[in-house]
Amino acid sequence: MHDQALTGMLVLDLSQGISGAFCTKLLADFGAEVIKVEPLSGEPTRRLGPCLEDHPGPERSGTFLFLNTNKKSLTLDIACQTGASIFKKLVKQADIVVESSSPGVMTSLGLGYEDLEAIKPDIIVTSISYFGQTGPYRDYKGSDMIALALGGLMHVTGLPEREPLKTGGSQAEMQAGLNAAVATLTALYCRDVSGIGQHVDIAVVECITSIMEATTMMHNYTGQIRTRNGARHHVAYPSTILPCKDGYVHVHGAVHEWERLAAFVDEPRLLDEELQKAPRVHADEIDALILPWLMQHNKQEIFAMAQLWRLPFAIVCRVDELLDDPQFSSRDFFAEIHHPVTGPIFYPGAPFKMSETPWQAGRAPLLGEHTTETLGGRLGYAEDDLVRLGELGVV
Repeated sequence: MHDQALTGMLVLDLSQGISGAFCTKLLADFGAEVIKVEPLSGEPTRRLGPCLEDHPGPERSGTFLFLNTNKKSLTLDIACQTGASIFKKLVKQADIVVESSSPGVMTSLGLGYEDLEAIKPDIIVTSISYFGQTGPYRDYKGSDMIALALGGLMHVTGLPEREPLKTGGSQAEMQAGLNAAVATLTALYCRDVSGIGQHVDIAVVECITSIMEATTMMHNYTGQIRTRNGARHHVAYPSTILPCKDGYVHVHGAVHEWERLAAFVDEPRLLDEELQKAPRVHADEIDALILPWLMQHNKQEIFAMAQLWRLPFAIVCRVDELLDDPQFSSRDFFAEIHHPVTGPIFYPGAPFKMSETPWQAGRAPLLGEHTTETLGGRLGYAEDDLVRLGELGVV
């Protein structure tokens, strides 16, 4: 087996919550040694549901277990002088530090970018916050929903006659984590070329606005403000979500596929010239013509038949259907990972594949599982030292 893509890289993960954890998860899953530096009581995500069998516990949070695969756990109170001193010793060996404290907090602890740069000039520090390290909002409190709202995505999500909606899950946080991983690796490449480290500043709200290109550019070019369209595509039609006999499917037959769609659903009235000229205007009428055929078939039949006709229909999959989907199965996307508390559970795998340096499955750490290994093995602390640090509440 080859080394993984990021083998040999040391990352210190001070982050709490989703964004930083997803960033460092991507690094850890591809071979980086990621040491998650946690408070003595554990990172708050350890108590975030859903929890195994609805019984909360530091080793039972599905969110934590997914976001921290392949990492090590070091419990360390960096708010005390001794803990901060120990952390600085680890920084001397590290390539990357990822943190998600409010702006100014790390500096107040003597662990800001300038402090760490003085210890290791080529260190890369990635700071993730809701509004970034500068600007009038930098000290405001944030959340996933706040980022979706202020970033503009909520304004275009939902039905036109109803209030704006948030997307499912923690999409702002995950998007920020993905951007943080890309930016961190870019900074690492730059360091390897130039020898210069740097401070990477990630604002969650900007990560959302950055994926709003169609909406912002539409306004910049035409002055139009895009509105909510529900499940309907804002330009092409028909392109929407409609019910069928046993669930929902995405229906698509716009522009060059129009005549094929009419033949596929056996509805010649779709060929009406007025419908083709202004499909968005006649969206309700078009849906009504397609719907009877859909309700006679289940989603698997519709999907299979549409692909034979080269129409890009899709099943709207439930989570249980994802686990059984033959495409995911054939590519071994879901991986069974064993954890000493939860036992074996299927996890989503890598978001991309690398032929020579592949992703590898590995479990999330138990709280403080690698404290002795890290401080003893890396920094040379003796067992008596570790006992004393424990008695003082440092580790």
